[in-house]
Amino acid sequence: MTRTASATPPAPVTAVSVVGLDAAGAPPHPALAPVLATAGLVVGAARHLAAVPVPAGADTIALGPLAPALRRLAEAVDAGVPAVVLASGDPGLFGIVRRLRAAGLPLRVVPAVSSVAAAFARAGLPWDGAAVVTAHGRDPRPALNACRALPLVAVLTAPGAGAAELGAGLIGWSRRLLVAEHLGTAAERIRAVTPEQAVAGTWADPHVLLSLADPVPARSAPADAAPADAAPAGSTSPPAGPAWSADAPPDRGTAGMRADNQPAAAPAGGWALPEDRYAHRDSMITKSEVRALVVARLRPRLGRLIWDIGAGSGSVGIECALLGAAVLAVEQDADAGATIRANAAAHAAHVRLISGRAPAALAGLPEPDAVFVGGGGVDVLTAVVARQPERVVLTLAALDRVAPSVGLLRAAGYTVEGSQLSAARLADLPGGSIRLAATNPVVVLTGERQ
Repeated sequence: MTRTASATPPAPVTAVSVVGLDAAGAPPHPALAPVLATAGLVVGAARHLAAVPVPAGADTIALGPLAPALRRLAEAVDAGVPAVVLASGDPGLFGIVRRLRAAGLPLRVVPAVSSVAAAFARAGLPWDGAAVVTAHGRDPRPALNACRALPLVAVLTAPGAGAAELGAGLIGWSRRLLVAEHLGTAAERIRAVTPEQAVAGTWADPHVLLSLADPVPARSAPADAAPADAAPAGSTSPPAGPAWSADAPPDRGTAGMRADNQPAAAPAGGWALPEDRYAHRDSMITKSEVRALVVARLRPRLGRLIWDIGAGSGSVGIECALLGAAVLAVEQDADAGATIRANAAAHAAHVRLISGRAPAALAGLPEPDAVFVGGGGVDVLTAVVARQPERVVLTLAALDRVAPSVGLLRAAGYTVEGSQLSAARLADLPGGSIRLAATNPVVVLTGERQ
């Protein structure tokens, strides 16, 4: 009988060990010592290489540009040379693991406490409902808008996109900022500041910024309650200082946190809610069928800022906020403003109210990603397109306003599409019959910047 030669099993692939060094200052993970002892290549920032006992015979690469390190790591894997990458905290949280995986390197990851977890721990705050975003190496506006939209946000900062810059963008929003510097070192410092104080401060790079909103008022808040993101009357800003004590933390509660621990997920109660879910007067509210299309066209999500002009009951802005967007509601009528506040409180939504008449009230507002024009004339639309948001959505009941609005949007460089919505709702008749009751038709225009 002829014996068939068995195939030679492939040699095991040598994985790169990625080991986090604890941002909280704890000793390295026990797994680090054995992998370092056999390492032929150790990669990390200069401070990390200086903090661990690198074997005398191992090659080292101090991280600067990442490409040379990736090339050397790939060569080490091909040659079967054990390699170690040192990183801060949890390297899988906005860290080097993503780039190593993208380079096709086999990895074994040993995380430590992340700087975000350490910052929340130092503050004595829960963070299971927090959003974690980064302003490092990218446009900081989405991180800023997350802080404007959500009650609890941690931001990994970068030079030029830190507490001072984010604080400048949060002036006008009721936010308390906790800035954590030099975590896990003898120079560790955590300060509680207002956005204005953050702008005036000097901060070590990098640092972690925690943005906290005041709790949303209770559901039973009266119509004249403070705005959903306003500080209580007579409250004082947390003092700036080197740190706070465990006996007197700066936090006043986390009632604004969503109960489902998904800060940017779609709201459990849905959207395009029936009109009776909102307080409104004289039916001055965007009907649910129209609101469904309007919200879809605005594309609200975490990281975007939306203006709701002529907000009325606030229903459009509130539903955008519940879908994760930061929202500025512009309304000139004082009674309507009180209604917006009450509706925002009832839906636990953070909406910043701008009291004033557009277009004058739009001056100085931060640049929007999308704008809903629910009220106002051609002068308002002209002021909006001058700011060149990505998308503009407006509703029109009067047909004579459709052509001028389309022309204005196109002249400003927008591609325009439109629909007339004419819903008919089920209504009961005497004797158990059912009829269709028509609602007023509305034209919805959407302009998208080319």
